[in-house]
Amino acid sequence: MSAISIIGDHQIRELKSIYAHKQEEIRLRLGEFRGIWRTGTEEEIFAELVFCILTPMARGKMCCVAVENMVKTNVLFTGDSTQIARELIGARFIYKKSAYIVEAREKFLQAGTASLKSIISGMNDGYVAREWLARNVKGLGHKEASHFLRNIGFERNLAILDRHILKNLKSLGVVEDIPGSLTRRQ
Repeated sequence: MSAISIIGDHQIRELKSIYAHKQEEIRLRLGEFRGIWRTGTEEEIFAELVFCILTPMARGKMCCVAVENMVKTNVLFTGDSTQIARELIGARFIYKKSAYIVEAREKFLQAGTASLKSIISGMNDGYVAREWLARNVKGLGHKEASHFLRNIGFERNLAILDRHILKNLKSLGVVEDIPGSLTRRQ
């Protein structure tokens, strides 16, 4: 039996009602994301990457605060993994994630390295960029890579599925079951 079911008229009306209520807020936020891609600095794009490294198994608001604090204190750009780990209040696996952040910084922000924006721009395709990020940036899976590409305004057509989204899709009758895990192919 397929995990996807036919969505009924009632669910369609409910989804449209929710969307209509939030449409302007969504449009404005997506505009902010596109602005990051058009005019954002390498540091701003890197800060979004760090946010997406931090979010698995953590609250987004706490991760946002951690990144903002690290930017303000410059720890994000100059701190070692121990200094970064101290700033990751609310995140899980802080020592592992702080090491991922330092590695990513060395890969994309050090003199003589290709910038993250230029690498992604060269791909010109969100699916290819997501795959590259998931394979080349420690701490990013497909969901986080999709999240990052959306947050910097590069790609809008990639799904960002997590347990919360899947629970809501199930409650609306869009999916019958919530899979134990999602593979790349799914």
